[in-house]
Amino acid sequence: MFIRQTVKILLLIFLLALLTAVTQTGGIVLLCTIGIIFFFRKRLSSSWKIYLSGTVVFILLYTISNFTIVPLAAKHFGRVPLPLRGRVKPLNIGTCLLNRHYVRPALRDVVMKSYQVLDSKYSGCTVNYLDAGFPFYNGFPLLPHLSHNDGRKLDLAFFYKDKNGKPLNDAPSAIGYGVYESPRGSEVNYAERCTSKGYWQYGVMEQIVPQRNKPDYIFDAARTAALVNILSANKSVEKIFIEPHLKRRLGLPSPKIRFHGCQAVRHDDHVHVQVY
Repeated sequence: MFIRQTVKILLLIFLLALLTAVTQTGGIVLLCTIGIIFFFRKRLSSSWKIYLSGTVVFILLYTISNFTIVPLAAKHFGRVPLPLRGRVKPLNIGTCLLNRHYVRPALRDVVMKSYQVLDSKYSGCTVNYLDAGFPFYNGFPLLPHLSHNDGRKLDLAFFYKDKNGKPLNDAPSAIGYGVYESPRGSEVNYAERCTSKGYWQYGVMEQIVPQRNKPDYIFDAARTAALVNILSANKSVEKIFIEPHLKRRLGLPSPKIRFHGCQAVRHDDHVHVQVY
């Protein structure tokens, strides 16, 4: 009995830590769920009914809180959610379900205004965002990112086209990361440089993310360069990270566009933008 209770407690602690680390709010929702199930436990005649009821209650509470309570509470921490649909949207809806789409109002304004300018040049395009930040507290880590902890940073997906040159509004990777626009023969290869220095994590996403879609997605240099130039021209933008070989290939002149360092990961699959 003692061992069983100890295992249950350790499992609960693990779930609380995992849900908090992955969603920031999931641990609190789990505690609320446990409280509700404990209150109604006498009406649940078996263990499987308890676990099933707990799962259903957790999903309902988590979903309702994510789309009602969390956005309102986030305002008190200077955060707002990015749009869920439209021409500025998450590449993967899981980004929003995990609360990873919160930014400062200034950053949301930058993205929305940049889209409007881009749309005047490339009508009908879609800006797909990736990871931004959690809704509450500065300094709370958004794993696996090093710096997405204050609502000032956002990753944006590259633009692509198909083999016939038709613009696409999605990406070869379901999560937006890990399918790289690698250096050409004459371009500086920071991936090799960083890996040779012992920074094993620099290109690790390529080993994790399936590459089967890569041949069907052609990097759209024109639309990607246009977006980066529009972002860099905004006075609220402090810096932009993109792999150095792409900065040179795309002819991106702004000093705001910088190399992120070997301690991070490759940025030839997305654009990192941050505001002051």
